[in-house]
Amino acid sequence: MVSSYALLYENSKNPYTARREAIKAFINNNSAEYLSPDNHKKVSSKAKEIMKEGIKYKDALHVASAIIADCDYMLTTDIRLLKYKTDEIKLCNPIDFVTEMEGNEND
Repeated sequence: MVSSYALLYENSKNPYTARREAIKAFINNNSAEYLSPDNHKKVSSKAKEIMKEGIKYKDALHVASAIIADCDYMLTTDIRLLKYKTDEIKLCNPIDFVTEMEGNEND
């Protein structure tokens, strides 16, 4: 899970009103978070490690949070972020994720 505060902040910079409002509604209806002081240190440390691979600060925090939360997947439409590869989490765009999940249901 990624802090919805970080997502809401990033979304507030979206120049497209309809998209911004739809994303805000989705975040508010589908997220919960608690970042304890111990996890904050873990996330910050992990983000610094991820940034060494050329990932920007906010993106690195999102990925690090998802890794610390033991997520299997992180969905993004950020082309640059999708290039980041790690064995700790699978980054994929929403369409590929749905396609993969539908494929798993047929197995």
